[in-house]
Amino acid sequence: MVYYQSMTALSNEDSPVYLRLRGAIAAGILRGVYRAGDQLPSVRAFAAEHGANPLTVAKAYQGFQDDGYVEVRRGVGMFVLPGAADRLRAAEQDAFRRVQWPRIVEAVDLLGLDWDDLLARERV
Repeated sequence: MVYYQSMTALSNEDSPVYLRLRGAIAAGILRGVYRAGDQLPSVRAFAAEHGANPLTVAKAYQGFQDDGYVEVRRGVGMFVLPGAADRLRAAEQDAFRRVQWPRIVEAVDLLGLDWDDLLARERV
């Protein structure tokens, strides 16, 4: 069960470090950087790469283990489980619809933006 409040793969720089790290891991799984059976970088390596505290990375990794996206192989490392990308994508889509989308709709309406104009723009 996903227990975080905001989108992980779409977290932004204003998000707490824990959520940004979670976002980096989630984005890696969703983009296929980490596929089923692949080993995630070690906590220390990931922390060094992202300039984070290893304990914060461990917390992010633990969340993915608790949610059933990865498994720990004692003495070896953490590995992405089969079906993790599909289940994570579904959870991210649900969180987007519940959390992000209502905020987007509110901002578009508040700013008086034209939906057709926004949807016609090229994807960046």
